Amino acid sequence: MPTRILPAGADPDAVRSLVTLLSQLPDAEPQPPVADSTQLVDTLARLAAESVDELPEVVVVHELIGPVPALELIREVALRFPAVGVILVTTDASPGLFSAAMDAGARGLVALPLSYDELASRVQAVAQWSTGVRRHLGHGAEVFGGAGGTVVTVSGAKGGVGATLVAIQLALAAQASGRPTALVDLDLQAGDIASYLDVQFRRSVADLATITDLSPRVLADAVFRHDTGVALLLAPAEGERGEDVTERAARQLLGALRSRYEVVVVDCGAQLGAASAAAVELADTALLVATPDVIAVRAAKRTVRMWDRLQIRKAEETTVVVNRHTRTTEIQPALVQRITGTALARTAVPAHFKELQAVVDAGRLHELDSRSTVKQALWALAGELGLAKAPEASGSSHRGSGRGSVGFRRRKEV
Repeated sequence: MPTRILPAGADPDAVRSLVTLLSQLPDAEPQPPVADSTQLVDTLARLAAESVDELPEVVVVHELIGPVPALELIREVALRFPAVGVILVTTDASPGLFSAAMDAGARGLVALPLSYDELASRVQAVAQWSTGVRRHLGHGAEVFGGAGGTVVTVSGAKGGVGATLVAIQLALAAQASGRPTALVDLDLQAGDIASYLDVQFRRSVADLATITDLSPRVLADAVFRHDTGVALLLAPAEGERGEDVTERAARQLLGALRSRYEVVVVDCGAQLGAASAAAVELADTALLVATPDVIAVRAAKRTVRMWDRLQIRKAEETTVVVNRHTRTTEIQPALVQRITGTALARTAVPAHFKELQAVVDAGRLHELDSRSTVKQALWALAGELGLAKAPEASGSSHRGSGRGSVGFRRRKEV
């Protein structure tokens, strides 16, 4: 059976040379090359959606591929498509890079300029490994090799608008629908998820920041399994440790989580840092929570403009959720949408703090009564986002215009 090989690189001349050499290998079947990291992951996801057997046995990644650096891309491919063997082509064949590539999940490294014998030997070894993995998985075994779980970020237009409440209830709704769910607190200096859920924890997201190889075991050791079944990865108890969580660490962490959970909900707080910016950029859906008052709406508009200036996310790819909504307030959701230029969640969360006060004070937000109009609205929002089965429509929902649809799939721009 021919070995399917998918070349990936941004340099046309280097890729052309690679394809020419691959074509000369015995029983090799080079696929049309891909030019960047986004195209590679999308191609593998499309093939995996049909069947794991449709995936190429070998992916050859050139060191100059972008926009995601080669080692980070290899780690993402290894996490999402474990039956695919990855070879890194590089000018630096030092032991240090070899070790880093192996830690990232590569199955081999080939030095430039390319040598036929070296390339043939490495491709053959990796192809045999890939075939063995697929045989070991057995008939009908499922490999989570699709596009990965859904990542939803929840940010506050300003402090105190209820972003953490929204994030927690979305995660609870998704988990209750039978979808394995992780809830991440990236409000690194002021995260309150642990307090809202009455959790005592030892490890936090900061403990993973310096780990280059987030294996399933390492990730499992850092995650706190809540009584509800939601996997919690919490902000550090010492706020200053939040500085350890860099943009790169956040990207690696979210990549690892989305490969293991169907839904990943991230509480980003109201302050923009490197980690939360990376999360918002990577998210499939980015929510911005605002209350229907002038100060919060101005803050929401300011946040949306800042995200756009920093090329984190465009306004039309951001969804505003209006919290503490009443029909009598002067500022209604449709006005918030017009001012911010964003999409609008059809479900608005009503202003009924009395329903929340007892469980908030007790740190038992997960025990909020199902009859609560706030909970009903937030679980309806989860259904609207595709995270959970939508409940019956109730009077607590606000129906906006068709332009307020949600669930954008973020694509990298090259």
